[in-house]
Amino acid sequence: MTAESPCFTQLEHLRQYIYQILCDKEQLEPGVFPMTERVIVRAQDPCGIYFCLHGPRSVKCTAIWETDTNTILFYGASGERFLRTQLSSSSALQVAA
Repeated sequence: MTAESPCFTQLEHLRQYIYQILCDKEQLEPGVFPMTERVIVRAQDPCGIYFCLHGPRSVKCTAIWETDTNTILFYGASGERFLRTQLSSSSALQVAA
């Protein structure tokens, strides 16, 4: 349930990693379905990003990158959490507002 991931220095690489994990979980073909994202704000400061993969027939799987703890929580189409990834502490990603 917990995985250690490589160090990401670019947000695009993090997006690709999340997209691939979500596609693999729901057995979706990568590149076919769109993924949206929203910045999560707490006390008017960005604290993470919410990612949502929109699959067929209104299937949605999500991931939340918590910047405070530098972890990604992955949720399947039924809402269950199936993976927690602790990013390397040397990741230099910043949330863009």
